[in-house]
Amino acid sequence: MPRGADRRNTAHNIFLQFHRHTAKSMKDLEDEDQEFESPPPAEPNSPFEMFHHVMKTGVIYASSRAAKHGFSMLSEDWANMGQGAPETGPLPGAPTRDFHMNIQDAELEYAPTTGDTELRVKVAEYYNHLYRQDKKSKYTYENVCIVPGGRAGLTRVMAALGNIQVGYFTPDYTAYQQALGLFMRISPSPVLHRNVHEALLPSEDFAFEAGGRGLGAMLLSNPANPTGQSLEGDELDAYVKIARDLNCCLLMDEFYSHYYYDGENVSPEDGGADDDSNWPKTVSSAKYIDDVNEDPVVIVNGLTKNWRCPGFRVCWLVAPKPIVEMLGSAGSFLDGGANAPLQKLALPLMDLDFIRRDTWALQRHFKMKRDFLLTELPKIGITVKWEPTATFYIWADLSALPAPINDCLCFLEECVKHNVICVPGVFFDINPREIRHLKQSKCINFVRFSYGPPMRNLTKGVEEMGKMISYWRKHQMTSSDYARTSM
Repeated sequence: MPRGADRRNTAHNIFLQFHRHTAKSMKDLEDEDQEFESPPPAEPNSPFEMFHHVMKTGVIYASSRAAKHGFSMLSEDWANMGQGAPETGPLPGAPTRDFHMNIQDAELEYAPTTGDTELRVKVAEYYNHLYRQDKKSKYTYENVCIVPGGRAGLTRVMAALGNIQVGYFTPDYTAYQQALGLFMRISPSPVLHRNVHEALLPSEDFAFEAGGRGLGAMLLSNPANPTGQSLEGDELDAYVKIARDLNCCLLMDEFYSHYYYDGENVSPEDGGADDDSNWPKTVSSAKYIDDVNEDPVVIVNGLTKNWRCPGFRVCWLVAPKPIVEMLGSAGSFLDGGANAPLQKLALPLMDLDFIRRDTWALQRHFKMKRDFLLTELPKIGITVKWEPTATFYIWADLSALPAPINDCLCFLEECVKHNVICVPGVFFDINPREIRHLKQSKCINFVRFSYGPPMRNLTKGVEEMGKMISYWRKHQMTSSDYARTSM
């Protein structure tokens, strides 16, 4: 194996990291050069040895690989199906959004670390109206903490947790790996499915795992990124009850709670009532909480996904009042609080009638894109593990494709040569602090496709991937040979 540039090739090092224990696939490499049994440092000659190597999250890694082939966010000749954000422009049938600003002098000051009170009130009203109308216990602004983005919110939560085990699932959101590994008081604890063919862990299994491990908290996305599956109804109710009984804090990442495609109500576009009696399906654990100041549930949500405003960096945590006070304290030394003028600009977006009409339009538009991929991907040999009922992601199985592109890392390397971006599945097999010894990632044959971007990305992406797959059906090679010659 040559030295020099190849030893500093990030893609090659990532490939080795996720294949290093697989004797069959790595045999040729090991025979040629024993020193590559484990991955070399990413930057062995770096002058800044006082810093540790910070691994890229999946989307950033995929984008950086694409950039090597000319990709930029302004490129229109690329199919960006790796993007973890929704398209932000106007949608057919959606209410208009006025983003003109007149910033007052007072808004140039720092906002409180718990957020603008007026916005906090509106967030509380949103949860009470949609999920707690029949509940005696209601949220107030004191149950809401505004934060500068979902990851900043999760970081505040992690900073405020005590010396506990925090459970997590795999696959799940890639940034959880860093969030769970950042604070040494936290002991990350993987919660495994007894039945690997189930998309969701049954509540009785969750009770067994959480009780047996003595989990102090459980972090999960719901609906799930990357699988698009959802805990809801009796199962979600059971999860909340288990958390209450075990005093295990549920950290519920509900960033995709408006992206549901299996609701029973009829949209106004199709003849349903266009008033407050007819809401599109949304899901939140807030519906199953008994006492908002007693039940150990923290909800993470915000304008990024459900309101399609990722650039605002205005999100929120909803929790018992004592936890919100701690989260505000954590914000004082972590991030300093969310952008003050944009919190004011967000107020009209939280009007309930706007949310209802916007969510109907969002679901109609994104369902169309989801259905396109569910139809077209099998035609080129890519199967879907679980049909997504929510989010804007498809967890795609590459197992039936020819080698080497049945390997998610090789698949991405070939995709970017065809101006297509996706996210390799290994990044969702989260492993904070490398606490799990992995012989091979269970996600090595999966990629996540996003149908968040505009439709033209999807049509071009499917077309280009079809050409790529046709080529490799005639030119197969092992993933090890591919890594040696191509990465």
